[in-house]
Amino acid sequence: MTPSPALSVLRSTFGYDRFRGHQEEAINHVVGGGDALVLMPTGGGKSLCFQIPALVRDGTGIVVSPLIALMQNQVDRLKELGVRAAFLNSSLKPREAARVENDLLDGRLDLLYVAPERLNMPQTLELLKRCKLSLFAVDEAHCISQWGHDFRKDYLELSRLSDEFPEIPRIALTATADERTREEIVSRLKLRNGRVFVSSFNRPNIQYRVTSKIQAREQLLAFIEDEHPDDAGIVYCLTRNSVDQVSAWLAAKGKRAIPYHAGLSSDVRARHLDMFLREDGVIVVATIAFGMGIDKPDVRFVAHLDLPKNIEAYYQETGRAGRDGEPATAWMTYGIQDAIMLRQMAGGGTGTEAFKRIEFQKIQAMLGFCEVTDCRRQTLLRYFGETLPEPCGNCDSCLTPVETFDATVPAQKALSCVYRTGQRFGVAHLIDVLLARETDKTKKFGHDQVSTWGVGQDLEERVWRSVFRQLIARGVLRVDDHGSMSLQESARPLLRGEESLHLRRDAFDEPPKRSRKKQRRTTTERKGAVALDSGESRLFKALQGQRAALAKAQNLPSYCVFTNATLAEMAKLRPRTLADLRNVSGVGDTKLAKYGDAFLRIIASA
Repeated sequence: MTPSPALSVLRSTFGYDRFRGHQEEAINHVVGGGDALVLMPTGGGKSLCFQIPALVRDGTGIVVSPLIALMQNQVDRLKELGVRAAFLNSSLKPREAARVENDLLDGRLDLLYVAPERLNMPQTLELLKRCKLSLFAVDEAHCISQWGHDFRKDYLELSRLSDEFPEIPRIALTATADERTREEIVSRLKLRNGRVFVSSFNRPNIQYRVTSKIQAREQLLAFIEDEHPDDAGIVYCLTRNSVDQVSAWLAAKGKRAIPYHAGLSSDVRARHLDMFLREDGVIVVATIAFGMGIDKPDVRFVAHLDLPKNIEAYYQETGRAGRDGEPATAWMTYGIQDAIMLRQMAGGGTGTEAFKRIEFQKIQAMLGFCEVTDCRRQTLLRYFGETLPEPCGNCDSCLTPVETFDATVPAQKALSCVYRTGQRFGVAHLIDVLLARETDKTKKFGHDQVSTWGVGQDLEERVWRSVFRQLIARGVLRVDDHGSMSLQESARPLLRGEESLHLRRDAFDEPPKRSRKKQRRTTTERKGAVALDSGESRLFKALQGQRAALAKAQNLPSYCVFTNATLAEMAKLRPRTLADLRNVSGVGDTKLAKYGDAFLRIIASA
């Protein structure tokens, strides 16, 4: 049977023999001229859903991408595949931009990446009207939704595409969108007659872990040293100041850590992004300004030192790990101040009451994810409307089941203390009262005379902090903008003894010491899809060396030549001819012609 045009392109250009999930269905729909919304997890192959239709259909595919800094990397990867790709943004000099525009007008481009700001300019729209276009692809489409986690005003104007170019198919793509966000994407981009393709949000190769925050930096370093000592990773912090401090601290501890946030100059950000993409083992410490559109396949961990404000943001950020399908870790520290901060954020801001209400619900879901005692992956997928029948076996709750305890009496003491002190004090003061600590503040307000004075001396301070944190997360206590606690309606049945309450028992061990004796797994030993023996591992290392030399000579990231998964398959199969090498997954026609002989020589000499 003759393969479809889409499958032929998949094989010849990208070097893969079959589509995954809904890819083929979505691609064929767009090839046929239909509009679509595609939801696929990071690393699930969303890009192929617009790249292949652009190559099959006549004309140039226009890709709307939110980050100028990443367009060069995306275009470089496509050029390595033999795709005629370019970008048009403010980083180009006038002569360079004119050359791209001429190539576009002359039909010499398969794909053109533009930022939404550039696309919305009248001169850009007029330029596009003079060209043969195959499709419009709106990447990171959740940015168009005011209910999404990364709203961008420039995306709103993309609704004009349906009016300006009614005959050109449009495909919107994102990795994270709950039902409300999906509806807004469809509405604003006027995709009402388009099809929605939703793939599983499950990323089984990512291990989700949340740990009690004790000494966050030491915990982070221990995690990296014990599990990912030589790996690339991303560490997310809430503020620019934290980013600078944590990156400097990790660097002082011998890690290749660099900062990334909006307060750095564009030159520094570009240089740090380039280091991360092109070099091995670099750790980027960043605010949420970093990460969208990152196409680095071998990020082995994403760590959060502060909580994201919603599950969509958490899923998007953790999804930047393990894009190659190999094992990766999503690790996070979480403490009472995080819970307080997020609850305060729910009541702050200048949005409408309806908007604040939705934000509060999203924050509550994020806190619930942190406090869950059963499978985290089931909780995460449930948020996106997906059911996982069995516990995943690859999250901390599954690997080390959480112990719970009857916290009804401690909760009653905590809530009573909030009430007796007037519902206007923070956690630290409330714990002082429970533990009968004589401070200037307890004396000043006469709280050494209330009935809850000293009733909590049977528990340590850190246990009380855990109790208060979980009461906040469950919505039993509310935190105002100043950190003061007040009772919610759900506190009433607890105080009356009409309900019991079980809470998770936190582990309060000191941060683990980094073990020199712990056996660390190398990249090849960690391979999931292709297990390598010792001889194959040596060949794999030699192939990596060849790849690094070729990439350096062309000023490209190593994975633009071949991914680790492709090299591992070469090491396993040991192809002897170009025809054999062509059968290795990830080896397309262009790469075979460009690199085939060099890699066959390495294999033959092994």
